[in-house]
Amino acid sequence: MIAISKNIVEKIIDKHIVDESEHEVGIRIDQTLTQDATGTMVYLELEAIDIDSVKTELSVSYVDHNTLQCGYENADDHLYLRTIADRFGVIYSRPGNGICHQMHLERFSSPTKTLLGSDSHTPTCGGVGSLAIGAGGIDVAAAMAGEPFYMPRPRVMKVELTGELPPESEAKDVILHLLSILSTKGNVGYIVEYGGPGVKTLSVPERATICNMGAELGVTTSIFPSDEVTERFFEAQKRDKDYHKLVADKGARYDKTVAIDLSSIKPMVARPHSPDNVATVASLAGTPLQQVCIGSCTNSSLYDMVVAYRTLKGKRVPPGTDLVIAPGSRQVVLTMEKLGLLEEFIECGARIMEPTCGFCIGNGQSPATGANTLRTSNRNFHGRSGTTSADIYLSGVRVAAASALAGALAMPPKIDEDDELVRKARDLSVLEIDDSMLVHPTGKADVVKGPNIGPPPHGTPLDGDIKGVATLKVGDKITTDDIMPAGERLKFRSNIARYAEFVFEHVDPDFHDRARANRDDDIANFIIAGVSYGQGSSREHAAICPAFLGVRAVICKSIERIHRANLLNFGIAPLTFADERDYGYIDEGDELELKDVQRGMETGEFTLYNLTKDKKIILEGAFSEREVDYLRAGGKLHAIGGGA
Repeated sequence: MIAISKNIVEKIIDKHIVDESEHEVGIRIDQTLTQDATGTMVYLELEAIDIDSVKTELSVSYVDHNTLQCGYENADDHLYLRTIADRFGVIYSRPGNGICHQMHLERFSSPTKTLLGSDSHTPTCGGVGSLAIGAGGIDVAAAMAGEPFYMPRPRVMKVELTGELPPESEAKDVILHLLSILSTKGNVGYIVEYGGPGVKTLSVPERATICNMGAELGVTTSIFPSDEVTERFFEAQKRDKDYHKLVADKGARYDKTVAIDLSSIKPMVARPHSPDNVATVASLAGTPLQQVCIGSCTNSSLYDMVVAYRTLKGKRVPPGTDLVIAPGSRQVVLTMEKLGLLEEFIECGARIMEPTCGFCIGNGQSPATGANTLRTSNRNFHGRSGTTSADIYLSGVRVAAASALAGALAMPPKIDEDDELVRKARDLSVLEIDDSMLVHPTGKADVVKGPNIGPPPHGTPLDGDIKGVATLKVGDKITTDDIMPAGERLKFRSNIARYAEFVFEHVDPDFHDRARANRDDDIANFIIAGVSYGQGSSREHAAICPAFLGVRAVICKSIERIHRANLLNFGIAPLTFADERDYGYIDEGDELELKDVQRGMETGEFTLYNLTKDKKIILEGAFSEREVDYLRAGGKLHAIGGGA
């Protein structure tokens, strides 16, 4: 019998398939992660499913988003998360221990394992050869309960890396370059697999940066091989037993190939307001900056901190520019302190933040009115910083550190990779490992819920004819940040009725009142949108809160993977125009009727009548039997037996 050559994605999926059909696969999930902004709803959903303990090999609950405990809400969420983790057999990572993706990479990731996380940047762990996928909270809760995770049968895109990065360039420039090629849209259904001789020149933290920001491509996930570089990473983390070699077979096939010569990569920057709005730093040099932020789950490893240190050492940041540094984990902080980096950063004028998401999600460090802020995080959507008038630029650490000193976008210096400290940071031979802030479950804690924590809302089954109104019409590339703001609003994540007051707050502040009035009058709400609707964060609240307000369907030109799944999970039909030109035949306020939804779910073709304009519009919605069950039941929680 002739052996079939497989790529690494196929190798992992084939070992984890528990259910499959022509168009989708259901895979067993080995590990899950949650974070506090999405985690409270995950565990509330898990309570509704009613199991005794999680069925995964490992599940970890991280607290890294809402650590600014202004008011009681966040502290109450954390108390709930700690006590519910103990009940279900989940490890709890205390506030201040680190960002979930950096922490999981360091202490729990493993090659060949499947990881599902309630955060879109879960693919970070693809840097060690884990098939790590971001998903909505109910999908993670179901996986923790032992249910398969379903996804369209993936197409695998190989990114062939050759050469070696120049001394002034870094991993962030690689993924920004790839975004300039592929953009943030049109990549749904792909998994990116990195290969080629250039792979061995990249450390695990560099690979993790590339996988992390692969989320901005809109792909399902990204993954690197697990090789001798990966093995050294696990040795440094004192986790030798978790290492497994994983490489593609010779002759493995791919659906698409993109070639990148690392030696040609230049320092890059993403301009406002999209990660794919990429230019060279040289072309924008001199753009004034009022703030520079180094950190986030994308660029907060020890290696990133040492690179920043080598650039900033002995210099001072000018008074017109604020420099913020947020290490990714307590491990990184402790090692920085041992090496003397913290003292040097403070002396150069930097402000040191705790290891949390913070500025990336607009939860602190919002820039001044009309300011330019340069960040090493992964998203620069309009208003994401917490200041709607600010412009966010994205870069790697080398550019950020040099620009902080210049007070403007600046080309980075060449970092000597043979420098002893840089070399130690790359091979992680100086780590301070301390797991004392990981709380292992005992099964003895009483679950505590504060007054801001409520149950998941009840869904409404889709059936018959649905008559309503085009409550909102928006354009292309609407993000989940546009739908559900983060920042100061995050503390209401556990209180759906309250959080729903802010749906589309920055797009149309009157949307909530219109939608609620329609809902109360039994009039369905429809959202009309353009291309790439729902890109960005995995936040399922961007589906839960609209569902709570009576949104029954989103009608768009195209929709992103995680948000499509979240809409289905909460009983909202994600539909696309059969002819994109029909987008122009619907205006906000038009009366609409979606006919015979049951037939549409069976055939994949839906008929929408614009009663205001007397126009018939054909829509498409190809749903699996499982997804049809979700819509008929009013959402996944009801379909799998967890709804009231």
